[in-house]
Amino acid sequence: EVQLVESGGGLVQAGGSLRLSCAASGFTFGDYAIGWFRQAPGKEREGISCTSGRDGSTYYADSVKGRFTMSSDNAKKTMYLQMNSLKSEDTAVYYCAAAPLFPTYGSSRYCAYGMDYWGKGTLVTVSS
Repeated sequence: EVQLVESGGGLVQAGGSLRLSCAASGFTFGDYAIGWFRQAPGKEREGISCTSGRDGSTYYADSVKGRFTMSSDNAKKTMYLQMNSLKSEDTAVYYCAAAPLFPTYGSSRYCAYGMDYWGKGTLVTVSS
């Protein structure tokens, strides 16, 4: 059974940094696409960073490019989202997600259409 558990959310001032973690179980990182999504109050879910692992590339949404970095530790089965230069508009519930790799899907597609397995989310609040 695939399970994903996020941690690391909280309250941070604008301009600050935060690192989210996602503990994964039930699958092998190399066989799955993984990613981070967020949903702000009153807004649609947004895929902010995804990797299919197929070509080593990672997709970042324009809204976070240059500020957020996704990484993973296969030995610890944990993925991370390092968030720097946080802005008030980054306030949202952040979710990690995973999906089995599909031969023709690239990283951006997973962020655009979502994934199959989701954590319960962790709230990030950025105060201005």
